[in-house]
Amino acid sequence: MSGLFGAMRLPASVVFGSGQRAAIGMMTAQIGNRALVCTDARMGQDAQFKAIVEDIKANGVEVKVYDRTEADLPMDGIANCVKEYAGYKPDVVLGIGGGSCMDMAKCVAVLLQHGGSLRDYYGENKIPGPVAPVIAVPTTSGTGSEVTPVAVVADTERGTKVGISSPYLIPRVAVCDPELTLTCPPGLTAVSGADALTHAIESFTAARREVTPELAVKNVFVGKNALSDVFGLLALKNIFAALRTAVKDGSNIGAREQMMLASLAAGCAFGTAGTAAAHAIQYPVGNETHTPHGMGVALLMPYVMEFNRPSCVPVFAEIARAIGLSGNDEDLSHRLIDEVASLLKDIGIPVTLKDLGLPADKQDWTAESAIGAARLVNNNPRKLDIDALKAITRAAFSGDRAALAS
Repeated sequence: MSGLFGAMRLPASVVFGSGQRAAIGMMTAQIGNRALVCTDARMGQDAQFKAIVEDIKANGVEVKVYDRTEADLPMDGIANCVKEYAGYKPDVVLGIGGGSCMDMAKCVAVLLQHGGSLRDYYGENKIPGPVAPVIAVPTTSGTGSEVTPVAVVADTERGTKVGISSPYLIPRVAVCDPELTLTCPPGLTAVSGADALTHAIESFTAARREVTPELAVKNVFVGKNALSDVFGLLALKNIFAALRTAVKDGSNIGAREQMMLASLAAGCAFGTAGTAAAHAIQYPVGNETHTPHGMGVALLMPYVMEFNRPSCVPVFAEIARAIGLSGNDEDLSHRLIDEVASLLKDIGIPVTLKDLGLPADKQDWTAESAIGAARLVNNNPRKLDIDALKAITRAAFSGDRAALAS
């Protein structure tokens, strides 16, 4: 089979707009009578968060709040939450906060429904059936976790981050209210926005798969396709239009709206198309340097794009035109990489892996670790082998993008 192919798996309901957090109580009451809300300590003290909880209660729903979610989601924290609230038997789990808070809600929903340990669900399609309904409410514009089939946890014993991916992890409802990002500090706004940028580029440039009836049934991620592309381009247009402003002037609601729409759209895109080399390389880099995921993937992006460019000339040119550049495909494919690098520099993303704190003797180790992420490596538009990954990590360490140019 060939020709036009598209795949989308999304929440049953996605609501976007300033002030839409006022609908959360009504939406929760439509699903059940007992809610468990997962958030972190900072958000737990936030006046808007407290107002959302009161609104849920005002709609006749009993609410328990778990506000000890930790960044990067260590597994014992998830286990503690499940142990604490297993007897409560919530009808609905809400994740309110950044990616870790939303992923916490997803993991808790899996374990409340199916039991066992999170290790039973590592990888793709290991969750046996539907989970407790999740309502996801992002307070940053970055991960897109409110619409994706993915949760990332820190396996502290193994010293590594692990992904769990299954369509059953997609939240039932996503409520995206840009006003909730107004208090997001500039550094976090930059790293979150850079994460969304990477999701959008990697999904829009992902490898195309051979189209078969099994493709979207047996695989969580299906590569570049006609539907994910619509969302990827929407995200990219918005990010180039609004990210610098959102970082510089966090009170600019117009920029905040564009960035939250971008983050949501990028999540819709990579939730079916998947991500690729920058994500594969970031996992070992993040474990070694303990730096934010969004910062690592974004830093790697210009180098990965330089390597991928020979296989991506028309696709890069399509993005370049969407963000307002003009010229021939070859010229635009180079200019797009410069535009991405320039945007990242303007918002304060480090330029090299050395700046990120990766030790010099870990460059090849990073490539050797990254090749193990087969799903991401195989989704890259240009074939990756160990030598290619070493070339990318070395260039990203030294800052020598030209070494990858061809």
